[in-house]
Amino acid sequence: MVKPMKLSKIQANLALLLTATIWGAGYIFSKQATNAHMPAGVINAIRGLIYASLAFLFFHRQILRMNKSEFKIGLTAGIINLIAYQLQTAGIMYTTPGNNAFLTATYVVFVPFIMWLLTRETPSPKDYLAITLCIIGMCVLTNIFGGNFGFHTGDILVIVSAIFYAIQIVYFGREAATVNPWCIAFMLGAIQGAGGLLWSLLTESPHYAAINWSAAIGPVIILGVLSSFGAQTLQLIGQKFTDPTAAGLIMMTESVFGSLFSVLFGFEELTISLVAGGGLILLAILLMQIDFRKLFIKRERRA
Repeated sequence: MVKPMKLSKIQANLALLLTATIWGAGYIFSKQATNAHMPAGVINAIRGLIYASLAFLFFHRQILRMNKSEFKIGLTAGIINLIAYQLQTAGIMYTTPGNNAFLTATYVVFVPFIMWLLTRETPSPKDYLAITLCIIGMCVLTNIFGGNFGFHTGDILVIVSAIFYAIQIVYFGREAATVNPWCIAFMLGAIQGAGGLLWSLLTESPHYAAINWSAAIGPVIILGVLSSFGAQTLQLIGQKFTDPTAAGLIMMTESVFGSLFSVLFGFEELTISLVAGGGLILLAILLMQIDFRKLFIKRERRA
């Protein structure tokens, strides 16, 4: 009989750190694909189909037992995920990988406000402080204070994609806690692949001739194998054996790795705007992750 996998908290946190590193590097591969004139729909079609195929290959027993509820939840989550990916991938065509990484990470700040819209649960004072810091950070990061009075097209698309990622997180929290994660993973990949393909056939076919396939296909395959299937699997495993606060803090380093890889691979320079704006966004995200009530309670008990 095969024993179920069990990780220590340190091992789980290391798995999540590797996930964040892979996702951070994913912005570089996405940028390479778009630089090779591959449209967002084609990227997501290939990436999603690779993800779904590998998920089925390794977890087909669980997937074949998918029930109606799991299919419905997976379909809804997949549609939300598809919209977020399409916006994010299109956005990276018009902005840098570093900006894309930091702005995508703002989904953490949007979550309590999405919850408020759905459940009328009032955000805490720290939530308002975090969103204020986040907005200032986005303004610094995109150099609005330097004379660009407005976000670039790519930055706007990425921010909207972050809102959809926040919606997805809230939806998972409310609906997907009791379903098989591998069924959801398969549905996410399948919807991303099928939806990306449909979108591409309807809107992107005039651009196919301009695609540099030799330059684009490698990065997209890496995205499908590592960023989608590999990192998603590590995330599901890691989050099972650590606490949510630690997971959130570790996963937010995705934006740091994304910016670091962007600088190392020459997609952008290490500027004051990047460091200061990214730092403010990270501070806002960190603020969202800290439960000050528990900290005060612990201090009172120690006193």
